[in-house]
Amino acid sequence: MSFYSDVSTEDMSDELETLGWYHNDLSRHAAEALLLSNGTDGSYLLRNSNEGPSCFALSVRAKDSVKHFHVTRRDSTYVFGFNEFTSLQAFVNHFANQPLLGSDAGTLIVLKSPYPWRVEEPSIYESVRVHTAIQTGRTENDLVLNAPSLGTKEGYLVKQGALVKNWKQRWFILSRYELKYFKDKMCEEPIRTLDLRACSAIQFDYSQDRVNCFCLVFPERTFYLCAKTGVEADEWIKILKWKLSQIRKGR
Repeated sequence: MSFYSDVSTEDMSDELETLGWYHNDLSRHAAEALLLSNGTDGSYLLRNSNEGPSCFALSVRAKDSVKHFHVTRRDSTYVFGFNEFTSLQAFVNHFANQPLLGSDAGTLIVLKSPYPWRVEEPSIYESVRVHTAIQTGRTENDLVLNAPSLGTKEGYLVKQGALVKNWKQRWFILSRYELKYFKDKMCEEPIRTLDLRACSAIQFDYSQDRVNCFCLVFPERTFYLCAKTGVEADEWIKILKWKLSQIRKGR
């Protein structure tokens, strides 16, 4: 018997709203911006499709691109590819088992982690929205204004050494109040974890003979970091400064 056999379509919609990775009216281009800027390979989310009220799209990050797959709801049944699920719970359970998807190019994509719509941190989405609009040839008005907040950030930055003042590329991951950096993206153990609760200032820096630099001031040391572009450096500074402001509010 279907899990939803005795409920109405309206009840089903309410049930769908409880799904942690259902992003409702997030547009295709906004989903791409969100997953490319803050997701990882295998991150996925469900959103409404413009093809009809019972049509949805599963957006999945596959390395440096985002693929979109159709999901259709028929009465109490969810149809996804060749699979048909008799309840929302069965649909969700399917994605908990890390299934594979086939893309148009014939490659397989592993679904690794749902991208939640509820996060506790602020949106730095505006710069992402504008950047995506430029890339796709659209105006920023084509993309949604109220996108989900970005919970973490990661990417390569070039860091100045402590004793020998040379510059080396490191992989950085920002999560909650910790900024970790690794030798490269594949390493599991960080070289160091910086506790932002001990940081006194974050700002652009023009003292170094490099562009797109910013610094994090700690009691024992000031860390100098450089991004590839000014936009990327600005995004790092914005979310880091917000975290700092939240730390100070909590004191």
